[in-house]
Amino acid sequence: MFDGLTLARLPDADEALRATVRDLVARHVAGIPADRRARSWQGFDPAFSRALGQAGLLGLTLPRAYGGQDRGPFARFVVVEELLTAGAPVAAHWIADRQSAPLICAYGTEAQRQLHVPRICRGESLFCIGMSEPGSGSDLASVRTRAERTATGWLVNGQKLWTSNAMHSDYMIALVRTSGTAADRQAGLSQLIIDLKAPGVTIRPIVDLTGDAHFAEVFFDNVALGEDALIGAEGEGWKQVGAELAFERSGPERIYSSVVLLDAWIAHLQAAGRTDCAALVGRLTAELATLRAMSIACTARLAVGESPVVEASIIKDRGTGFEQELPLAIGDDLAAHPDEPVGAELYRTLLYVTHVAPSFSLRGGTREILRGIIARGMGLR
Repeated sequence: MFDGLTLARLPDADEALRATVRDLVARHVAGIPADRRARSWQGFDPAFSRALGQAGLLGLTLPRAYGGQDRGPFARFVVVEELLTAGAPVAAHWIADRQSAPLICAYGTEAQRQLHVPRICRGESLFCIGMSEPGSGSDLASVRTRAERTATGWLVNGQKLWTSNAMHSDYMIALVRTSGTAADRQAGLSQLIIDLKAPGVTIRPIVDLTGDAHFAEVFFDNVALGEDALIGAEGEGWKQVGAELAFERSGPERIYSSVVLLDAWIAHLQAAGRTDCAALVGRLTAELATLRAMSIACTARLAVGESPVVEASIIKDRGTGFEQELPLAIGDDLAAHPDEPVGAELYRTLLYVTHVAPSFSLRGGTREILRGIIARGMGLR
């Protein structure tokens, strides 16, 4: 059901975190060119993630008993916003901090919490998520990777595709079929924690158009797991994934993927003494401010324990549209001034973001899937 969004503000105590984050970023990110910073949540730097953990900036929403900070979603919003707008490399801890640890805390056993969550909060244990499969796109209900019960646990066979940073991760939380067939759709799906160093796991990086390789395909060939690999109840994987995706789709990461490019372009306009783009800069700034307000409002829903799936889907749909518009608008402006010198760093940044922008509306659920969720939530289908 769609209940709408009510404007909210970030609490002063959480706003106070910005100084700590900015100081850490200044020490670790200074000197990195814009085209590298534009990669931000594809930028992989385990040392930086461990530094965040040491500063108490990971696991902000998690219980102190497991190494967290016992703060609310607003604190994480502030930290993530600062990291992404600076273009800090956050990929190493990203999935574990945003999704895996909260999922384990919510649905895992006490042994799973004790084993995994403190290491995630220290930036030492890296996770990826196994959802997409060949031929499935964003239709997660068609999962075919299968986990069969054995005398000692589970035997996994199948394949996952477009798994971010699987080649660097320690574990995958995979959505698998534990009963029935793909024709059964949501029924019979469960989530397992898979040790990616286990025998039978093969990981192959996928090089994208930019020359980066942060995606991978992962193959499971008779991968034997213990009984304790199961998260939550068997057959409840679909419900658990729905709650997990609310974290993935509602945050500032669906707004700021192109913001380093926006900053570099505005700096270029200022250096060139140009004011002819004032209206365009104003429109883009207003749209960004609106999306930010929506994201904060969605975070407020998370802060009171709700799972705003429809609202998060709206933000993700609108936010990725904005992220995709930015490189087009900036490219059009620079092309309209062919005699104006463009610095190599700005050019490289524009080239990278233009190449990668089509993926913004694919990762985390395609636009078509999101609009189906929105339509159902509004009673339109």
